[in-house]
Amino acid sequence: MAEKKPQNLQNHAKLDPPFHFFLAPVALLILIAAVMKAIHNGFDGDHIVYSIELILGGLWALVLTFKVRIYSLKVQDRVIRLEERLRMQELLSQALKSRVYELTEQQLIALRFASDGELPALVEKTLAGNLPPKAIKQAIQSWRPDYWRV
Repeated sequence: MAEKKPQNLQNHAKLDPPFHFFLAPVALLILIAAVMKAIHNGFDGDHIVYSIELILGGLWALVLTFKVRIYSLKVQDRVIRLEERLRMQELLSQALKSRVYELTEQQLIALRFASDGELPALVEKTLAGNLPPKAIKQAIQSWRPDYWRV
């Protein structure tokens, strides 16, 4: 099995080839083809129902593709929130533990990349300055990779 490339701020974003290079483009092409066919057939008389069906089918394919992706990302974000809150219960001082629920979902998701050693200080800094996710990731010195991202 190939060794995984170490993650950092510059390379942690993930492309999902089946989604980004097949499902989304094909769904978009289906919608475009449906609109073009509907325009070619016209919106009058016998063709209007067929034209509307084509456009609705193409729109259905595009919306379905993106909703499935969005739902899986939301589930993943909920799991990350839970994992990070559990990790923080083990690693943070009592004073910081009581403030974990002040962190936003996006802050928790960004903090998952912080190593165990730097997490307490970074949580304290995040709470004190209400750091945005990008600033949190930029502040991480020892990157904790997440190879399971959807």
